[in-house]
Formats: sequence, structure tokens, C-alpha cells
Amino acid sequence: MPLAVYILGLSVFALGTSEFMLSGLLPPIADDMDVSIPQAGLLTSAFAIGMVIGAPLLAVATLRLPRKTTLITLISVFGLGQVAGAVAPTYEILFASRVISALACAGFWAVGAAVAIAMVPVTSRARAMAVMIGGLSIANVLGVPAGAFLGDHLGWRSAFWAVGLASAVALVGVITLIPHIPLPAEKPRLKRELLIYRDRQVWLSIAVTALAAGGVFAVFTYFAPLLTDVAGMDKSSVPMVLGLFGLGALVGTVVGGRVADAHLFGVLLSGITASTVFLAALALFASTPAVTIALAFLLGLSAFYTAPALNARMFNVAGAAPTLAGATTTAAFNLGNSGGPWLGGKVIDGGFSPAATAWAGAGMTIVALALVAVSLRLHGTSRLVAASAPASDSPVLPATPSPERV
Repeated sequence: MPLAVYILGLSVFALGTSEFMLSGLLPPIADDMDVSIPQAGLLTSAFAIGMVIGAPLLAVATLRLPRKTTLITLISVFGLGQVAGAVAPTYEILFASRVISALACAGFWAVGAAVAIAMVPVTSRARAMAVMIGGLSIANVLGVPAGAFLGDHLGWRSAFWAVGLASAVALVGVITLIPHIPLPAEKPRLKRELLIYRDRQVWLSIAVTALAAGGVFAVFTYFAPLLTDVAGMDKSSVPMVLGLFGLGALVGTVVGGRVADAHLFGVLLSGITASTVFLAALALFASTPAVTIALAFLLGLSAFYTAPALNARMFNVAGAAPTLAGATTTAAFNLGNSGGPWLGGKVIDGGFSPAATAWAGAGMTIVALALVAVSLRLHGTSRLVAASAPASDSPVLPATPSPERV
């Protein structure tokens, strides 16, 4: 595997850490900015909204631009966004820095995936994508807990400075190690790719992805106050619990990726059902530290166990437009990552305990399950036996690199 692919994985580590680290930083940010915790939680939504908007727009807008130059520009803008967040004097400026960072993040995912695929043989594309997605999983295992640790000991701004530093290292790697990648000979037709949005299965896939992700992040965003205010744990334990969530995410990604190839709908139904059960259990037993710690790991596992199948499903129903299929999946995930925290914030604003956000999340995953059942019915079978399809020459966002045909 070329070293340049690992540089892209390092870049994704920085991107993923920034996206998810606020789950351990909300209380100090709220105190420093003189806002409520739900308002601070909207910073997570701001990043996700930027990803929702940026993924499809930048995936299309950068198709005809030099890829290495585009990567350099995007990681630079992202790093500057972290610096802006670190020095932000007001909540509004911090909010704006999150949106700008998210736009750059979305573009980097799109272009970085195309570059990773272009640097390896067709038979190694899955491994190249695994390296990039692995950067995101490691961000949950190490980056997010490290951000919470820094926030606890050096202040929340130090976490932003740390991600800015990681972005600078990634920038140097991109400049020195990413080769020039020639543009595709045949330019994609946007009008043809937009036709995928006439398919109801595409919209069902978007809804399932958004609801499944949103259900988990409705509570994950507020883990810090849940652990300290409901479970009665010391704030120093927050990084450890977030690390367990990340470890579960890493395990779930590996297992789900292998099983989803042959049992896509089975993974969706079992994984989302498991998330629903774990969320309900968290709502009921959040005051018991041992149970809460175990459920943090299990939620990470179930949420990321379904991620490969959610990605693959979109490519199955929108395979004629791989560029927008990948971007749409990214947008759908982040639609959930914005809607879930927003709903969780509304629950807390309504005077309920942070544990009640788990009930809100369970409601979202129940709806997701119902929509999976609708998709399965429309598909006309209760069993998916995947047949491997040839790898596409078109660049896609990190997902299941060789989508299975339904």
C-alpha cells in the first residue's frame, strides 16, 4: 500500500477527530461561551450541516480540478478552521468556524477517496478505502478521548489547537507524498447523475441512513453531561468512556464490513434493532455507571456495524451515478449527525434529563427500522445474496468500494 494512502488516512483522522470531539467538550464550551449545553450541542449540528451541503456540491465542483492542488487547499482551509475555532471570542464565530471546517472536510473526503483509488490497482481498492475509513475509526478510539482529556486539563481550546497541528502534519504529507493524479478522460455528466433522485429507493436509503445515524448521535453528543450528571461519574472518566465507544466503532466497522457483503438487509435489520435496544437500555439504566460504560461500547459497535451496509445500499440503488451516490451517503450520515443532536438538545431544553435523549434516539431508530422493512418489501425479497460486481472506474466517497448488486 503506498505511503500516500496512509497520509490520506492521517488526514481523515484529523477530520474525524474534529467532527466528533465536541461530545467530550460541551460543558466547558458552554461555560466559556455562556450558552446552554444544548446550544453548545448545535456546534456538532453545524459541522454536520456543513457536511450535508458540502459533500454533494464539492464532489461535483472539484471533479475537473487538479486533485493534489484541491487536497492541499481543502486540508489548509480545514486547519485554518480549527485555528479560528481555537481563538474564537464568541459563540457565533465558533459556529461559523465549524461550518467552514465542515465544508472543507466534505470536499476532502470526496477528492481524497478518488485519489486513494487512483494510486492502487483495482484489486487493492478495498484496502485503500479501509485505510481511509480506518482513520475515522481511530479518531473515535484515540482522537475523541484525547480531545476530551485536553479539554479537561488544558481547556477546550487546546483540543482545537491539537487538531490544527494534526492538520498541519497532514498538509505536509499531502504536499510531499501525494503524486499528481491525472483527471479522468471522460468527464461525468451531472444531469445524468441527478436522475438517481427520481428513484424512491434512493430516498428511502437516505432516510434510513440519516435516522440510524441520528438516533445514536442524539445521545452520543450529550455523553459528557449524561456521564457526569446522570451516572454520577467524575469528568475525568469521560475520555475513557468515549474511547470505549470508539473501540466499539472500530470492531463494528470490521465485522459489519465482512458480513454486509453477503447479508446486507440482515445487517441493517439486526444492527439498527440492536441500536434501538441499547438506546432504550441506556435511557432506563443511565444512572448505573457500569451499565452506561458497557452500553457506550455496544452503541459504538452497533452504529458502525451498520455503516458498511448503509453505504453499500446506496451504491446498489444508485450505481449509475457513483459520484453522487457516495456524496449522497455522506450527506445522509451527516443529516443524521445534525438532526440527532438538535433533537437531543430540544429534549434537554424541555427540562428532561440527558438520559432522555436516548429515548429520542430510539424513536429515530424505530422509524429507520420501519423504512428498512419498506425497502425490503419494495426490493421483493427477504434475503439478499450479493453477487460481486466489477469495481467501477469512477471515483467514489469512502463506502463499500465494490458495491454489491441487489
